[in-house]
This record gives sequence, C-alpha cells and structure tokens, in this order.
Amino acid sequence: MEELLEILNEINSDIDYENETALIDDGILDSLDVVALVSELNDHYDIEIGLDDLIPENFNSLEAMLALIEKLK
Repeated sequence: MEELLEILNEINSDIDYENETALIDDGILDSLDVVALVSELNDHYDIEIGLDDLIPENFNSLEAMLALIEKLK
C-alpha cells in the first residue's frame, strides 16, 4: 500500500487517498491523472491495465486500486 500511496502522491499530493472513496466519481482525479496513474502502475507493478479495466470502480479508492493491481499480477 505504501508504494501505491507514493505513486498517487507524485500525481497529486493534495488528496487524502486513504479516506477518499469517490476519486473518479467526484472528479478528484481527472482523465490526465488517470492516464499518468495507469502508466505508473503498469511500469511499477509490471502489469497491463487494459481498456476493460478503465472503469471508475477500479480507481475510486486506494482499496479499489490495490484490488485491481492484485487481480492483474
């Protein structure tokens, strides 16, 4: 989780990722943030986030992103 938090904080350090549960739905992360995040996650975790995975439910919270990473490993 700490590695993911570091990646997220590099993208936008003003967000409380541990408590937010609607990062996409509430517009806290915009499309450019998501593109940067997907690229970083793919590289860091050696995974491939596909188009089918690019849904708000996978990026709305820290827990959702961790679940997606684990699923793709």
